[in-house]
Amino acid sequence: MTVAAILANKGRSIVTIRPEMTISEACDLLSQHRIGAVIASRDKQTIDGILSERDIVRALARDGASALDRPVSYYMTRTVETVTVANTVAEVMERMTAGRFRHMPIVEDGRLIGLVSIGDIVKHRIAAAESEAEQMRNYIAMA
Repeated sequence: MTVAAILANKGRSIVTIRPEMTISEACDLLSQHRIGAVIASRDKQTIDGILSERDIVRALARDGASALDRPVSYYMTRTVETVTVANTVAEVMERMTAGRFRHMPIVEDGRLIGLVSIGDIVKHRIAAAESEAEQMRNYIAMA
């Protein structure tokens, strides 16, 4: 299975934030959309960085409440690993595990087209296992 299958089920909706927006505004956005990370982008097509809940916790631990007034660009991860729709789910899982992150942007021709989370990956793997088990039950019942 590839990332394309996950996108086909979850859609290509992406929440972005401009890098100059504040951490406080990023917190509002994460809360509003009930998500764990947001892509920092000036044009909603290129990736300037990614800001996760973990980044915000580290910022608050380091700089206290003053971190909330600083720009996203101050705390975001600038070197962002990405995948394409052709990458397999196993490859994405391996990279997420190795990099210890839970969100991976999907790009095509240098443009941001989606985002997968570890939750999306797990949901997909569970659905695939359930489908396979159902197929096996049906096969055995026919035999």
